[in-house]
Amino acid sequence: MQVANTLEKGKVWLVGAGPGDPELLTVKAARLIARADALVYVHLVGPGIVDLAHPDARRIYVGKEASHHTLPQELINNLLVDLARQGLSVVRLKGGDPFIFGRGGEELEILAASGIPFEVVPGITAAAGCGAYSGFPLTHREHAQAVTFVTGHLKDGTVNLDWPALARPNHTVVFYMGIGAAADICRQMIAHGLPAQTPAAVVRNGTQADQQTLLATLGTLPQCIAESSIKPPALIVVGTVVRLHEKLNWFEQT
Repeated sequence: MQVANTLEKGKVWLVGAGPGDPELLTVKAARLIARADALVYVHLVGPGIVDLAHPDARRIYVGKEASHHTLPQELINNLLVDLARQGLSVVRLKGGDPFIFGRGGEELEILAASGIPFEVVPGITAAAGCGAYSGFPLTHREHAQAVTFVTGHLKDGTVNLDWPALARPNHTVVFYMGIGAAADICRQMIAHGLPAQTPAAVVRNGTQADQQTLLATLGTLPQCIAESSIKPPALIVVGTVVRLHEKLNWFEQT
């Protein structure tokens, strides 16, 4: 299959960089990163991925760490429009998948309103990557017939979620951006029906060489997080699939 050596000018590609391991990039994502005139990326995108950019490409870091945004979202939206109007081919690179808690839809709405052409390249979302590399099958016939991805940090700073729907048996729940609200999450899950002994885990820097997996229960997870001083980026996984870590953990044993 033949592909063009250069990308269309004045266009934005919203690209998922996956959970961290550069080898988990899609072929299309790697091609676009290598050929773009400008790369706009966040802290969740590892250096091994950013290094794939062309040496002459503009590399623009926009941060988005928890409670520390290098650029506010509105300015990032405007930046993408400005770069495209300068006649550049732009890759907006996000960790995981851009449509899973990545504000990708918000950015595309601005591009569409501004008449900027765009494409979306999905990526492996953090839950799938962290589950696979920690030995947690997110679904399993004997443990979980459903899986839910939920944000642990709402736009208004609360964790006001549909707790009865989340606190169900035979269900895996993955909380993105939930470390700061771990105590509230565990308290609510127990209050709405799950036993305090329900397995729970935190995975930090999933799929990367320094991945950490912290095993606990809903009753002990907040204290375990405090004692370990674990920090974002990390996911919380709740459900009996966490018990399979001991048998299926392949990555941290290599």
